[in-house]
Amino acid sequence: MIKKISTSNEIATSEPRLYRVVADRILSLINDEKIKSGERLPSERDLATKLSVSRASLREAILALELGGVVEVRGGSGVYVSEKPDTAADLPEVGPGPFEVLSARRLIESEIAAIAARVATDSAIDAILKAVLEMEQHHANYSSNENADREFHLSIARATGNSALVGTVEYLWNQRGRLWHRLKEHFQTEELRQLTLTDHRNILEAIAAHDPAAARRAMRAHLERVTRTFSRG
Repeated sequence: MIKKISTSNEIATSEPRLYRVVADRILSLINDEKIKSGERLPSERDLATKLSVSRASLREAILALELGGVVEVRGGSGVYVSEKPDTAADLPEVGPGPFEVLSARRLIESEIAAIAARVATDSAIDAILKAVLEMEQHHANYSSNENADREFHLSIARATGNSALVGTVEYLWNQRGRLWHRLKEHFQTEELRQLTLTDHRNILEAIAAHDPAAARRAMRAHLERVTRTFSRG
């Protein structure tokens, strides 16, 4: 029998994250339906219907199980029970899931971009431009690209002149934990990197033009596109 995911690092009195709940339900389904090692699970669409959960929550749960060594995600083929899934999965992920973070970022960073467009100084705009240029220069290097991407979003927050907003963006960025990076690994392509660069250019141009409405739209469009990309089947 496959054991439930270990939640030893979670505060005992806190509610478990939704993806952990869904992950345990998937484990129960594997056990109840006697899906053996090496066998394929139902499709994401069928699993979401069977468990009455969203595709986003299901995908986060599958990523948690993958990181825990319970399942294997094979691109273009599906999700399979691992060859040796009978040990307890130990996943110290206690923060919000990727789609939860993206939802918060759409709400918060869109308004931050609008504020930046109203008050950004020339030097603040130059800092945002510098981050875009670094992303373009290092777009094929995952680590360098991540650092430049982080600096882009933080530079926009700094452009507002509000340190609380800078701290908020930094907090949200730091929630990009193991689930986020595994999700990105599954979807990261040259096309996605180029689309991200285009999105960032659009945001920069709106802020440089001091157009709050355009900056808000551009940031929201960027984060909505990322969400759609990571949600697609």
